[in-house]
Amino acid sequence: MVEIYTDGAARGNPGPGGYGVVLKFGKHEKELSKGFRHTTNNRMELLAVIDGLKALTRNGLDVLVTSDSKYVVDSVNLSWVFGWEKKGFAKKKNPDLWRDFLVEYRKHNVKFKWIKGHNLHPYNERCDVLATTAAAGKNLFIDEYFERSQKEESFFD
Repeated sequence: MVEIYTDGAARGNPGPGGYGVVLKFGKHEKELSKGFRHTTNNRMELLAVIDGLKALTRNGLDVLVTSDSKYVVDSVNLSWVFGWEKKGFAKKKNPDLWRDFLVEYRKHNVKFKWIKGHNLHPYNERCDVLATTAAAGKNLFIDEYFERSQKEESFFD
């Protein structure tokens, strides 16, 4: 089984954000992180899972994703995301990421486990460091969908 630990962070929410991922398979571990100039915590939590799944080089793997995000874990474990998908993600936040997530999710046998954040779980703590460091970094990426949607909302405010 492949284990994926994830965390997302945003300073300001919305604000600069980032995610951290630790992938673990037996003795092997790989870390991923990326920072964005303007985003939200929930987007980073979800993007961490997506990019963790995208890092897998084969399909059909048994995967356990461990996250401190109730938003992500409950959306899958309680099957909310599948209902949102049937309704075209109407009036739901982050439809771009949920669509990407479902593509990656369906390539594997994925289970989700929620853990309490900042509870001294070593991999959750490591993901938090990766996420907050990425959010505080220089040369941050642009979360194009989020920034475009923010401009469209502010146009009508």
